[in-house]
Amino acid sequence: MGRVIFYEDRNFQGRHYECSTDCADLHPYFSRCNSIRVESGCWVLYEKPNYMGYQYVLTKGEYPDYQRWMGFNDCIRSCRSYTLPSDSSYRIKIYERPDFGGQMMEFMDDCPTVFDRFHTRDIHSCQVIDGYWTFYEQPNYRGRQYFMRPGEYRKFSDWGATCATIGSFRRVVDF
Repeated sequence: MGRVIFYEDRNFQGRHYECSTDCADLHPYFSRCNSIRVESGCWVLYEKPNYMGYQYVLTKGEYPDYQRWMGFNDCIRSCRSYTLPSDSSYRIKIYERPDFGGQMMEFMDDCPTVFDRFHTRDIHSCQVIDGYWTFYEQPNYRGRQYFMRPGEYRKFSDWGATCATIGSFRRVVDF
């Protein structure tokens, strides 16, 4: 498992809490989160308790304010740790229709603009064959994030989205 330190204030100041396991409710440990230091591992942070709300995917590094992890606010209420694969194998198939229907494309690398490669921004289903991926609602890795583990996602709500619009996606790699 990894290790992450949450700080209430920007630039790693104020009350802090160290975490090395999944936590469904972080509220007892801090009231707001304005900076984070990821010591190891890959972490998915959630805006609400019980792994709900906006998702933020962070790998090893320092995030001195919530804008650095593309946060919409200073609210982090739950987190999960993931071990990144030791091999560098990444493979994902995206589909234009639910239940793996319509046009399909397979990727093994990051995609900064889905429309340029797939000729639509709507991804209605996908299969993550290898590795972990992050979907973003906007091009160039911006906007709401969705953490994708290996498995089948028959409809966009399976990965927590409220619509099928995906602007970009990339592999989750440990730097």
